[in-house]
This record gives sequence, C-alpha cells and structure tokens, in this order.
Amino acid sequence: MLHPEGHDGPDEALERALDEARGRAVRALEPVMPVLVDLGRRFEQAGHELSLVGGPVRDAFLGRRSADLDFTTDARPDDTVAILKRWGDAFWEVGREFGTIGARKRSGGVDVVVEVTTYRSESYDPDSRKPEVSYGDDLVGDLSRRDFTVNAMALRLPSLDFADPHDGLTDLAAGVLRTPVTAEQSFSDDPLRMMRAARFAAQLRLRVAPDVLEAMTAMAGRITIVSAERVRTELEKLLLAVDPVAGLRLLVDTGLADHVLPEVPALRLEIDEHHRHKDVYEHSLTVLQQAIDREDGPDGDVPGPDLLLRLSALLHDVGKPRTRKFEEGGGVSFHHHEVVGAKMVAKRLKALRFDNDTVKAAARLTELHLRFHGYGDGEWTDSAVRRYVTDAGPLLPRLHKLTRSDCTTRNQRKANRLAAAYDDLEARIARLREQEELDSIRPDLDGTAIMEVLGIGPSRTVGRAYQHLLGLRMERGPLGEEAAREELLAWWAQQPESQQQPEP
Repeated sequence: MLHPEGHDGPDEALERALDEARGRAVRALEPVMPVLVDLGRRFEQAGHELSLVGGPVRDAFLGRRSADLDFTTDARPDDTVAILKRWGDAFWEVGREFGTIGARKRSGGVDVVVEVTTYRSESYDPDSRKPEVSYGDDLVGDLSRRDFTVNAMALRLPSLDFADPHDGLTDLAAGVLRTPVTAEQSFSDDPLRMMRAARFAAQLRLRVAPDVLEAMTAMAGRITIVSAERVRTELEKLLLAVDPVAGLRLLVDTGLADHVLPEVPALRLEIDEHHRHKDVYEHSLTVLQQAIDREDGPDGDVPGPDLLLRLSALLHDVGKPRTRKFEEGGGVSFHHHEVVGAKMVAKRLKALRFDNDTVKAAARLTELHLRFHGYGDGEWTDSAVRRYVTDAGPLLPRLHKLTRSDCTTRNQRKANRLAAAYDDLEARIARLREQEELDSIRPDLDGTAIMEVLGIGPSRTVGRAYQHLLGLRMERGPLGEEAAREELLAWWAQQPESQQQPEP
C-alpha cells in the first residue's frame, strides 16, 4: 500500500525496524484509507496535489490512529474551500490567515476531521512575535520547512506514494530527533521548535541529535520572542506526555527553562561539604515521577495524565531558594517556603497565561503540601483533621498524592513511618466522613437563622458570627441547633454591636 520513494537502511536491525514501522502504518491508516483516497481524487480532479502530512503520518508509523488528519496542498485557500464544501458535512476557515481550511465528514459511523493547508513557509522577524507566512508550490519545499524530520514525511494522495526527502522514517526507527535543515535555521524560523524538541523527547522518547542540542543551547534566548500562550501550550503537552522528566531535563540543560520556567533551574542549589542537603531540583523531578506513578485510571479520583497534579509536583518546592538559611551547626532550613512558593507559583503560571482555576489550585496545593508533616509529630485532634479536609476542599485527592509523592528519602525506615502516618490520616478522614458530611462542613445555623436569633439584618456581623460557629463546628463536630444557639448568644453578648441592639 505504501510505495517508498527510496530508503536504504544502514543495517539489518534498522531495516527490520523500518519494515515493522511500515506494517504498523498500513494497519493504522486502513480505517481512514477510503477517506484519504476519496479526498485525494477530488483534489486531483481539480488539478491540485494533496498529501497526508506531519503528525498523522508519524503516528501511523508508530501504530497510532488519529481522527484528526492534516493535509498539505498546492491549492490556495479559495480552491481548498470550494473542494471541501462539496466533500464534507461542514467546513471552517478559522486558520485561513495561515492557509488552513478545516472540514468534517461522517464516514463509517465516525466523524473524520481534516485540516488542509497550502504549501507554505514561516519565519520570524528577529523582533517579532508573529510569523510571516508565504505560500509555496512544492511538496518537498513544504516538508523542508517542517520542524523535525519525523514530522516531514508525507503520503501522496491518491497514489499512496510515500515522500520522505529527509529520512524521517529512518530517524523515527532509530529514535533520533533531527531537523530537515540546519538546526540553527529551523529554530531561527520558529524559536518555539526548541520547546517542541523537549516535548517530543517527552512524548516519543526520542534522543535529540547533537547539533540540535547545541543549537537549542546557543539560541535559548530566542524563545523570548514567542508569545506566552504558545509556550504554555507546549509546556502543557510536555507535562502531559509519557515521560515529562526527560523533556524538563532538556529544557533545563539547554537553558530554555531559564526563560520560560526559571523557578525550576533555580532549584539546583549548590551543595557544599559543610552544608549538605538534598538537591532540590532532583528531588522535585523525583516527586513529579512519583506523582505520575500514583495517578489513577479513568474511574479514579485523579485520572492520569493530570496536569494540575504534575504542575504542583514539579513546582511545590520553588520557594526553597528564596527561603534557604544556613543554621548554626551546619543545618539548612527553608522556613515558610510553602507560603513563598505558593506566591511564586501563582505569579509564574499567570505569566504563562494559565487559566485562573489552574493558577489558584496549583498555588493552593503548593501552600498545603507541608501541612501533613505536623501529623507525625503528635496526634491531630478531629478539628485539625476537619480543617485539613476543608482547607483542601476538592483538591484533597491531589493533595493526598502530592504529599505521599513528596517523600523521596532513601531511609526506608523513615519512608515507612511517613507512609504509615499518612495511611492513618486517611483512615481518620474516612471515619469522620462516616460520622458527618466532612466535605461540606457548615455551621449548625445558617445566615438566616443567625439573623433571626440575633435580631439583626444582613451585615458583616452576620459573617463574623457565621465564622465563629464554623470554628466551633470544626473544633467540636456537630453541636445541634439548640447548643449552637446558646453559643451564638454567648458570643453575641461579648460583641460591641450587641449593646446597640434590643435583646432578642
């Protein structure tokens, strides 16, 4: 089915890997082959070329299927619109500025989504954040402007000829990430490709070629011309990949992280012979991996991959460099690093244009990640357990996993003790949940009841009374309405406002 335009494997092992990849591609593309051929013939009849290109081709060789199909063509957008209007059930022109037209068609009971882009090239002016786009007329030229050789492969349609002018299939089989042109030119054309290199190292576990690594290191500062939104998108994809630690190491080692996530390389605290302490950078990467290992399946509380858990695991200790203090006797302390870190996390994620919910949640998990460590020092009261649950709110399942993952000690006895203490805490939470609705703790009297008992109208005083009753509820558990009423009146008698109100 696939007709290579020419490949000579360097050895038998590589040739076997290539043969296996071709077999996977045939099987992966078989379900959508009627759509590919049909669309290819329509462009051919209109006098245009069409090729399946990029990620869908790469993924096919990896044995992965994609419902979203990317194509490239010599047709200009107006011509593409005319063809897709006759072919699909719907079409859209959101990406027309960059030569991209999208369409959807129901085929074999499945919605197939396609995006067709005119042959093009992109480049950044040294001082611009937006790429300049120009159209081309040649498939090989279009493939040359792609980010990496593994994404510079195409399947010509409807002939099914395989185009691979830069030996991307060989690189994919060998597990190497290279650029079609020189790495310097590729990254100059679009600096975001340096972030993509780290993402593909994490997603596909590809080894970055030496010249690519060298260019990333030399040109890391160029990433600053790329918008925060585009950088965030690549960072999210990296963190959600199968091996984000590999991608993060690449960002740090090349200096890219100094510009997009400087709090992470800052964790590489120097260790001197007199003040030995954990390498916080390596600790954070270990916590991230342990958190990933604790993610649940589709039906769990924290189904993986979970962006919020992974972000929080990576960033939970970013406050340590700013709070580090060398104590007398050779010790090192990081007092209140969780509070400082929470503010730093919020500031960085805002700068990267993360949504407000993610910013607040990641900062909150950072702030709470040390709370448990007071549990092993002495028995928590039921009130303390209630506050732990209430303060975490819906983040509690992630806090459980983050706190457990934060143990990276090699002292097995200490690790076992911490694990047993957290087991006990979770058991306490479960028992309290059986006794009361712990996740939605409320005072025994609501705002309306408080106003009725005190004979006052809506005001800040009602809020203060509510918080007083909530504190009692947290401390003692359910009081009952009568006891709560008595406590409220006792509190009210001590308030200056009570002297201005008639007795109820």
